[in-house]
Amino acid sequence: MNLRLQLRSPKLALALVAGMLLALPISAKDRPVTDAQHAPNRHGLIVIAHRGASGYRPEHTLEAYRLAIRMGADFIEPDLVATKDGVLVARHENEISGTTDVASHPGFASRKTTKAIDGKPVTGWFTEDFTLAELKTLRARERIPAVRPDNTRFDGMYQVPTFAEVVQLAKRESRGGRVIGVYPETKHPTYFAREGRRLDGTPIGISLGAKLLEVLVAEGFTDPARVYIQSFEVENLLELQNTLMPAAGVRYPLVQLFDDIHSAKPYDIGYNARSGIDLARVYGGLVAQVDGGLGVDTLYGALASEAALGWMKANYATGIGPWKANLLPRVALDPKRDANGDGKAELATRNNGRVHPMLGRALTAGLVVHPYTLRAEEPYLTQTPSGVSQSVIGEAVQLYSLGAQGFFIDQPDQGVAAREAFLDLNRPLRER
Repeated sequence: MNLRLQLRSPKLALALVAGMLLALPISAKDRPVTDAQHAPNRHGLIVIAHRGASGYRPEHTLEAYRLAIRMGADFIEPDLVATKDGVLVARHENEISGTTDVASHPGFASRKTTKAIDGKPVTGWFTEDFTLAELKTLRARERIPAVRPDNTRFDGMYQVPTFAEVVQLAKRESRGGRVIGVYPETKHPTYFAREGRRLDGTPIGISLGAKLLEVLVAEGFTDPARVYIQSFEVENLLELQNTLMPAAGVRYPLVQLFDDIHSAKPYDIGYNARSGIDLARVYGGLVAQVDGGLGVDTLYGALASEAALGWMKANYATGIGPWKANLLPRVALDPKRDANGDGKAELATRNNGRVHPMLGRALTAGLVVHPYTLRAEEPYLTQTPSGVSQSVIGEAVQLYSLGAQGFFIDQPDQGVAAREAFLDLNRPLRER
């Protein structure tokens, strides 16, 4: 069976998935980089280790990234925030009380504060109020211990890594013909560059995109086949494409992340609109691709139109990263189900049988599609429209079948198993 046919044919894809689910256990200089410029991994299908192997180790630690690589991941994904002295470190957020032991350090007690991050009040400790040397005295903790109690045995063992250390790990682990890539995300770029302030009231004023490129260039990590740069904001990706990458003499593929298309808004668009900035100057022709233009009320859904996705592809984006529940909408189950037999009913949703048209629009525009986030634990899983409880492997196979070329997953070993199962089912019978 032809792989491309399988990826693009909805009927064949759904038939494949139905069979799989029943058998699986529950458990140019100024142009965007093209998909062809990425070296194919297993027929062009990649597995992205979400914050490392975060299903097995505390997220965003070198050990989580190292384990992900050894499990077969093609890319490791660090979320990037900045320290007081301007060093990029890997944390899910710049607020670190949930991912480090900072609260147990009496010397840092006075640094607890409340800040507005992307317009929402957040209380805790923030990376921009710590030097790198101070952050290195902290140790990582499991962020969701109620879901992943086994990971708490590693609490206190690992430091907060710098982005440079993550890149160096990818370089060291690339051997024997295997190449490991990095998939960094700039977290809250508008906050760090223009809105945020340190504890002493001074502006942060750090371009996460510029710092990211500095590290990649300094480490000699300049092969575009080994990098994707992603963000939930639009302006910083345009800045990377049009200004920062040309100035640095590099060119990497950019991925536009989508938060919930029905309720969430790109923070930078609203911030710029409220600030009275000429949006056409910032976003160019994208303004004309959105019905009613861009403004404070623009939802991610407005950017999921055929016109907007086509403009992204032509002007800056190699791919998109949509939320999986937007691509495959779910309905609530009442009551919840106990799918894995552990005595706790935590399976809460069922797919409604539809695929959102943004998937087809993106693929038609030539964008790669890397949905987020696949997790093996029951609270994150769902059922098929026919009521079959789905494993994370089944979910991954389904996404491959519908045309996604990769996905973010907390258990990369299961992502690799899903890819092998999908490719095995797509091999001609004579090759099996």
